[in-house]
Amino acid sequence: MLDVSLSGSNFIGSSPSADGAERIRASARQDGRPLEPEFIFATPEEVAEAARKAAAAFPVYASLTSEARASFLEAIASGIERLGDPLIERAHAESGLPLARLTGERGRTCGQLRMFAALIREGSWVDARIDLAQPDRAPVPKPDIRRMLMPIGPVAVFGASNFPLAFSVAGGDTASALASGCPVIVKGHPAHPGTSEMVARAILAAAEASGMPDGVFSLVHGGAEVGRELVERPEIEAVAFTGSRTAGRALYNLAAARPRPIPVFAEMGSVNPLFVLPGALAERGEAISKGYADSLVMGVGQFCTNPGILIGIDGEAFESMLWSVAAKLGEVAPGTMLTDAICERYDQGVAAWSQHSSLTALFFNENRAAPALFSTSAEHFLQRPELAEELFGPGAIAVRCQDFDELVAVAQALHGQLTASVHRSDADDESLAALLPVLAGIAGRVVVDGFPTGVEVCPSMQHGGPYPATTDSRSTSVGTAAIFRFVRPVAFQNLPNRFLPAELQDGNPRGIWRLIDGTLQR
Repeated sequence: MLDVSLSGSNFIGSSPSADGAERIRASARQDGRPLEPEFIFATPEEVAEAARKAAAAFPVYASLTSEARASFLEAIASGIERLGDPLIERAHAESGLPLARLTGERGRTCGQLRMFAALIREGSWVDARIDLAQPDRAPVPKPDIRRMLMPIGPVAVFGASNFPLAFSVAGGDTASALASGCPVIVKGHPAHPGTSEMVARAILAAAEASGMPDGVFSLVHGGAEVGRELVERPEIEAVAFTGSRTAGRALYNLAAARPRPIPVFAEMGSVNPLFVLPGALAERGEAISKGYADSLVMGVGQFCTNPGILIGIDGEAFESMLWSVAAKLGEVAPGTMLTDAICERYDQGVAAWSQHSSLTALFFNENRAAPALFSTSAEHFLQRPELAEELFGPGAIAVRCQDFDELVAVAQALHGQLTASVHRSDADDESLAALLPVLAGIAGRVVVDGFPTGVEVCPSMQHGGPYPATTDSRSTSVGTAAIFRFVRPVAFQNLPNRFLPAELQDGNPRGIWRLIDGTLQR
């Protein structure tokens, strides 16, 4: 088992550092008791040193073999596992998330590290393209041109509140950036600093054991000011963030205002509409209502894929389904949310819904973090854009449409989403065919006859969508395609073979798939 003692320090490369005066202390979510130790916010000088170390490490780390980087990722996964039960117990204390959920999240975290290790070990992800020279071509000779994806440089990663393992210090953003060849500086989330330090220690131990350059990884603690310092450092080449629209947009604006702007890959939330077509209601309305209620309250509604809007055609079947959902919500005990601030915002949002002139309460009580269901007409929903805004937690609005055309109008009015779901039967084929293009236009993932919570970590997953779900709908933060956020294409023209990267050399020493003169081959 690795050392799990906590110092409260930042880690500037491999060196602990605690020069700052401002401090935070986490508290146990279940009973509010303070947790040791205090954690020291990074100073501007510490952030600058972390960025300088990352910049110095970049050319060394990027030039390592894929095997060396893959082994490093696997060593991180093994190190996290060796942290044992203390990691799960600390994450439980800081987040209030159930032990079983966190155990599964640790498995996902280690699994995605190993998934990226396998990806880069195989090597074809670099998208090598070769057009061989034709010196005798008339009227102009054709040069030899070879192109592949290469890492962009140090990446700043912001830990998420709702996934203290899988979207935080060693989460998908860090795994994909390290896999691509980019050093990483993580700003740990202040809601779980102890969990962050424990995982950081596992990464640094793996870096030392694997012979990685100092600066390949750093961890800094702090608030908005530390985040600003990090994004504005000239050494940083990209930012990855999961959280609120307010914070994500602030980081995006900072990065765009730099003398040399950089990309920000921010996932900022979504209401994840779920549509129920009439045939599905007639066939299995009760089963859908149960699945919907379970999805809505999963993790106390604190998933970015939480289905916060339920849409159907008004009538007896939809009415029955709504009351069935309400009854199931009434059986759910209020849960513990991730932070007091998140809980207060949710409770205030539900209280505002209860006073909204366009909403009718189907299930609502004033207990903290209690699930809630309200309904409104499509006409009112379309006239009140605030009803389409995310409320982070187990609350939802049901939209009653007069007919299918109005249901499509509601779909067309929604802004960008991570997911859009639809339940259908064979009797709904014509409606489904008309609705699918609309859903594909607003969402990164279209779910059919299922629920959006529970994101499979696999090569085909798309976890991203049009703004404001994310700042770049062309990217994903889950699955192996996440690696493409932190690379850029570079073409080499007439470069002698011995100077080319192995992926582009004659004879294909890596044995990867390459596009040669327009033909994909090995």
